[in-house]
Amino acid sequence: MGPQQLKRAFLGFDLSTQKLKAILVNSSLEVLASAEVKFDSDLPEFRTVGGANPGPNKNEFFVQPVMWVKAMDIVLDRLVMQEADLSTVAAISGSGQQHGSLYWSKHGIASLQNLDPDKFLHSQIDDSAFVVNRTPIWMDASTTKQCVEMETAIGGHLSMVEITGSKCYERFTGPQIRKIYQQRTHAYEDAQRISLVSSFLASLFLGAVAPIDFSDGSGMNLLDIREKNWSKACLNACAPDLDERLGQAASPNTIVGTISEYFVKRFSFPADCKVVACTGDNPSALAGMLVDSNWLSISLGTSDTLMMSMKEPLNWEEGHVLCHPTETKEYMGLLCFRNGSLIREGMNKTEAGGDWQKFNELLESTPRGNFGNMAVHFNEMEIIPKAKGTLRWNKDSVPSSPDAAKGVIKFSSPQIEIRALIEGQMLHHRAVAEDMGFRFGNETQILATGGASVNKSILQTIADVFNAPVHIQTESEAALMGAAFRAAYAIYRHELDEETTPLSYRDYVLSLTPNKLQLVCEPHKDSEDIYAPMLLRYRDMARILGKTDV
Repeated sequence: MGPQQLKRAFLGFDLSTQKLKAILVNSSLEVLASAEVKFDSDLPEFRTVGGANPGPNKNEFFVQPVMWVKAMDIVLDRLVMQEADLSTVAAISGSGQQHGSLYWSKHGIASLQNLDPDKFLHSQIDDSAFVVNRTPIWMDASTTKQCVEMETAIGGHLSMVEITGSKCYERFTGPQIRKIYQQRTHAYEDAQRISLVSSFLASLFLGAVAPIDFSDGSGMNLLDIREKNWSKACLNACAPDLDERLGQAASPNTIVGTISEYFVKRFSFPADCKVVACTGDNPSALAGMLVDSNWLSISLGTSDTLMMSMKEPLNWEEGHVLCHPTETKEYMGLLCFRNGSLIREGMNKTEAGGDWQKFNELLESTPRGNFGNMAVHFNEMEIIPKAKGTLRWNKDSVPSSPDAAKGVIKFSSPQIEIRALIEGQMLHHRAVAEDMGFRFGNETQILATGGASVNKSILQTIADVFNAPVHIQTESEAALMGAAFRAAYAIYRHELDEETTPLSYRDYVLSLTPNKLQLVCEPHKDSEDIYAPMLLRYRDMARILGKTDV
């Protein structure tokens, strides 16, 4: 590495629901500077709550795109205030909240290509740059009608799963585009191009509309994930002349172009700074975690989410299969569960007075296996399996008995209630991961993220139920780090001579920086003996709960 290369830096962005964050890393991928803009507090004029505005009708949520443009002005200024040397940036990439869409006007594209470095971005990319000024984001669930229409048009939800990796979901971009086409036809007709939040981010730096990448493009119900291009059948089911509005999809590893002159003159970026395709926040988080295909990551949040790598795309009727962000011939799977942290918090309130330390003491005071006491808590309608309700069994409950669906009304102590909940949730997650094709074995490792990943007692239960070591991240911003790492990797690939076999993304990044993971728990030796029979028993409980009238 020459002295010039040693001074090189890479810039990553994450435009999430609640904030825009930027991170500058050096050639060893160490953090040099970071800055963020919180939409609710830093941009109060847009009146967002949690980064979004509720729409006039039920389940509608939107954002004014100019808010994101203004956030970029502020975040770049904040980096400069920190004396971040932007003249060393060799490449930029980003991560964006998935599924949101932006609709460029003819004027907007012209403005993007002719930015004046003496003015703020937001005074040039203003409301007139977009034909839809209240653009839907992932929280919007108002497109049930459009989902039904799109699935019907291509022969049912199984066809949609086979082509795009997911059945139609209300928050996905295709149904959202169709709603705009139907309800605001003139706006759709005037839209020259349509961007995702991630490709919009790349477009700002490129000074032109950037391509949508395969990985984030997999969250639209429009991309054929095997062929890696738009499905004609899905486009036709969505809206007319959509392919010209979307443009050609690109690999997430693509360098989409060189930075716009605006940033060279205004912020002293180098004129040859490269813009790398930006991707969605879930794929970018996978890129930032630096895990391989033996790993299962479990995000413990409002919804618990499982994320895994897959060699081949499987047809999941629930959950999502996306093109992998870094191993571009592979895939990633996402499974969401509705009944996550809210159930844990509710149990903490009722059984431990809202004190997590007491909750953990109670959890740890009960032996693994919980004397044969088990519970399934689906307070909200669960996604997989489709079931709602609570079912408690003790060691004497028999699946074939008429009372199996009633179960036990309440367990005898708070500690049994608590362990039954946590073990039940993790048995559910493991059963679904197995059903969806994840192979558990001696090599399996678990990465726990999200709010509850600070709770060692819950992590120990995960290690035991999954019979695998559990790690946490020492660096919390996986999607943001993933953006910076991907920028660095794209440059590495770009500069490699043709004779050299490139390192894989993970090997390249790990050759520069240690894995930001910490081993927290190992499973007890008898875990498989305890939990294998309980897994079968959990499946009986879930089946019975799914059959009861909800």
